[in-house]
Amino acid sequence: MYPNLKLQLFRTCVRQNFLARQLGIDESILSKIIHGHRQPSEAQRKLLANFLGSDESWLFEKYESPSHVNSDSNLEIPDGTKNDLS
Repeated sequence: MYPNLKLQLFRTCVRQNFLARQLGIDESILSKIIHGHRQPSEAQRKLLANFLGSDESWLFEKYESPSHVNSDSNLEIPDGTKNDLS
């Protein structure tokens, strides 16, 4: 996900569908780029950064959600309370 891209869209009050039309990008492709499901081309990165008036490297800093942690391995239950959980 590109949270800075999403933030800049919010700050500039630009809607995704409007931006897609202005840049000649399909709306579904732009949505996939914003949510990190698709890598933007160099040309798309430059177009988006120029249109939104942002630094390209900042705009496309990627956020990776932490891996799911196995809750069983990190769960510590005090002795004698295991039966209290049922």
